[in-house]
Amino acid sequence: MSAFVRACGLSELEEDTPKRVELDGTPISVVQTEGEVFAIHDICSHANVSLSEGEVEDCQIECWLHGSSFDLRTGKPSGLPATRPVPVYPVKIEGDDVLVSLNQES
Repeated sequence: MSAFVRACGLSELEEDTPKRVELDGTPISVVQTEGEVFAIHDICSHANVSLSEGEVEDCQIECWLHGSSFDLRTGKPSGLPATRPVPVYPVKIEGDDVLVSLNQES
């Protein structure tokens, strides 16, 4: 059974602006976009830099260093130079709490 832990408050999120949090030593980028909230591993699989410093558009987060984009739903890269996906995590909203499980969805 997956344990959900509080990552942040829903009121702390701005549309299309990633928020970096750390859960059990795991860096995660929490993103509210297109009416949903997503949690994706915060480190780019290509360059070992923080994805939360990148931009969000069309349910994609772009790495600021080399421009690789990752689908917030699946973690799969949609633009080179990245070829490996990054983990995504299940999210639940309870009141103002954004809860994330470190059990990966994909």
